[in-house]
Amino acid sequence: MPTVADQFIEVLVEAGVRRIYGIVGDSLNPVVDAVRRTDGIEWIHVRHEESAAFAAAAEAQLTGELAVCAGSCGPGNLHLINGLFDAHRSGAPVLALASQIPSAQIGTGFFQETHPERMFNECSHLCEVLSQPEQMPRLLRSALQTAAGSRGVSVLVMPGDVAQRAAVNPVRQGAVHCQPPTVVPPESQLRELARALNAAERVMLFCGAGTRHAHDEVMRLAETLKAPVGHALRGKEWIQYDNPYDVGMSGLLGYGACHEAMHRADLVVLLGTDFPYDDFLPQANTVQVDIEPSHLARRTVLDVAVQGDVAETIRAVLPHLDTKTDRSFLDQMLREHADTLESVVEAYTRDVDKRIPIHPEYVADVLDDLAGEDAVFTVDTGMCNVWSARYVTPNGRRRMLGSFIHGSMANALPHAIGAQLADGNRQVVAMSGDGGLSMLLGELLTLHSLRLPVKVVLFNNASLGMVKLEMLVDGMPDHGTDHDPVDFAALAGALGMYSVRVRRPEEVRVALRDALSHPGPAVVDVVTDPNAMSIPPHITGDQVKGFALAVSRTVLAGGVGKMIRLARSNLRNIPRP
Repeated sequence: MPTVADQFIEVLVEAGVRRIYGIVGDSLNPVVDAVRRTDGIEWIHVRHEESAAFAAAAEAQLTGELAVCAGSCGPGNLHLINGLFDAHRSGAPVLALASQIPSAQIGTGFFQETHPERMFNECSHLCEVLSQPEQMPRLLRSALQTAAGSRGVSVLVMPGDVAQRAAVNPVRQGAVHCQPPTVVPPESQLRELARALNAAERVMLFCGAGTRHAHDEVMRLAETLKAPVGHALRGKEWIQYDNPYDVGMSGLLGYGACHEAMHRADLVVLLGTDFPYDDFLPQANTVQVDIEPSHLARRTVLDVAVQGDVAETIRAVLPHLDTKTDRSFLDQMLREHADTLESVVEAYTRDVDKRIPIHPEYVADVLDDLAGEDAVFTVDTGMCNVWSARYVTPNGRRRMLGSFIHGSMANALPHAIGAQLADGNRQVVAMSGDGGLSMLLGELLTLHSLRLPVKVVLFNNASLGMVKLEMLVDGMPDHGTDHDPVDFAALAGALGMYSVRVRRPEEVRVALRDALSHPGPAVVDVVTDPNAMSIPPHITGDQVKGFALAVSRTVLAGGVGKMIRLARSNLRNIPRP
């Protein structure tokens, strides 16, 4: 007689789920035993449940398919919450099983008692208690379809004793997975959008993660409007490559002429972006296209709001647009973008291969040279975000995953675990900071035990660099941000992993090349300059004053790697008189 746990796993396999990330324990044991007895699905043992949720989020983002994590009762499932917040805010379809204490003990203050159905509400589209065998498989299918169709997290809470009970209903084949629909705006919104675009003389396009699968359409729109194209961090991988209209990135990690173009334009078009930093937006003369209605107008005032898929919206509006002939605004922004990149590149390239401590920009630039054309980069929050944003060159095949909205530390390594398991033939590189890596250091054991060929490139500056920068910009002397240096290569070596510690710049290229070609997991521990920091190209006078009071020497602007080549190349598109 099948149990509820057996049915639970059967439905997951039917939905295409191939693995569950988590830690075995007490109330979760019946489900893990059902995995053991079922072909086509495996249990992935991690060292911390937070990592399980991060790994599932990365798998879901990379594949576009549902991924699953689980935690046992009490502290086990509580550990999931940070990774689930990250998954939910990133739009990753993830199902979390939050196992619960025996159902008869709920409400009595029993050992390890918590109420997951209350705690996970904020980071999920659906959070329900599976308290009776009669609820299976209907409730599980509802959770799966909600996570997949709404692109976010579903949580099922199930007491361990319920998982062991005999199943009541047959599973039967049923719909268990769906994709979000393509949304075409109504004709009235398309007319308003066309009218605004035709009336403006200087149009600028600002692109986010919603431009995934819309690269060609955005390029056609930019050519029609003679519009410079900028992007947010999450839009970089989808829109910057093969882009003759590129003017860089805006925001705290920004570079180039994106900010200038946005504030000099008659009309800014926000395409598939919920860019959170409203201080960087002009707060006027803006239209927005987004498939999610809650995103519209919540960051800036709008002249026109359009609910729709970006690619479909552009295809629908293009026939109604007048082709502009005046390139003066576009050409001016392309020149300023190239000039800006030329000046800041010099700040880091001069004798950088001889400077000690090693400049982190140099490490990221060399890594960009050596990494695969379809590599997946997972990026720790903090200064690693800066180096990846400025030095990892997108090409339409590479992927970049990070905690870009939730902003959690320690995400790079567990994200890399999920990415590598999702595609064992693809190169996966975790760009980790020493602060982040130390928080979930145990996951190096996961890499080793699963023989996952993840390459961990550690930017080891013995400092919480982004926190230091925050304090300096606010005029505070940094305090509590530095810590004793740690030889992480020695720690990895003690685990039996391939590892190397790099202290001199001339060692960087060889160390990275050897690690990337190593068949198993590898750690490259690079001792980098703690004073190499970056601030955005546009900050307030008070912030600059505070920074000057707090620090006498720091790098205010870094280079931008191969992007200068793109900027120079784009200048060739400017017609000669």
